[in-house]
Amino acid sequence: SRSVEGVFEGIGKRGKACVQLARILQYLECPQYLRKSFFPKHEDLQFAGLLNPLDSPHHMRENEDAQYREGVVLDRPTKPGKGSFVNCGMRKEVQIDKQLKPGLRVTVRLEEPQKPEAKVRKGTVVSSHHPRTASGLYWGYSVRLASCLSAVFSECPFKEGYDLSIGTSEQGSSVDQASLPSFRHALVVFGGLEGLEAALDVDQNLEVTEPSVLFDFYLNTCPSQGSRTIRTEEALLISLSALRPHIDEAVKAPGDS
Repeated sequence: SRSVEGVFEGIGKRGKACVQLARILQYLECPQYLRKSFFPKHEDLQFAGLLNPLDSPHHMRENEDAQYREGVVLDRPTKPGKGSFVNCGMRKEVQIDKQLKPGLRVTVRLEEPQKPEAKVRKGTVVSSHHPRTASGLYWGYSVRLASCLSAVFSECPFKEGYDLSIGTSEQGSSVDQASLPSFRHALVVFGGLEGLEAALDVDQNLEVTEPSVLFDFYLNTCPSQGSRTIRTEEALLISLSALRPHIDEAVKAPGDS
């Protein structure tokens, strides 16, 4: 089970752009039928309806037959020994195997076969990672806000940390010649309009002067760029496309990947 990750206060008068972007990313990741449960009307989301939908595998249609679904636990009484009822975006509610707190977002594995005449469907609560690890399905993402560049590393959600870190910069070496090692958890960091150097300058926890020393690889993902600057939203698409073949090779490499 999981909740919608992070509680954000809103952009406020000072324009907290990171907070607004985080809320928009959360909104886009959430299946459409769950958004009313987790996202009350908010000024940060005023124009979110104009954004292209992700249409991820966990964004199910009402009549779509699937093994897994995202849902929200309903505030409904149940018989002793029976599990909670969950809205999974279908015509019938799903009764799960556990009693959980109402309002919680959960990942449910639907039981098969189901009796057509049954008033509710039966399901089992699983980890939000289960569809990916057990069935190879992409199942969305979580959002984490970091107060500064050093917090990106120090507040890593994985116990063993990131075993591959990549910084992106016009000052880095060409991505074309990069050869990445096998890894379990990779981190790719993008700077703002002024680059990672600006993030380093305002971080009081870091004493280094060059951002390149913070990363295993410091790469220029758009060699010979014609534009003076590349917007962050453009850099994301360019960099992930450029890194994909290198990541594919790293995953195929011998070792625990």
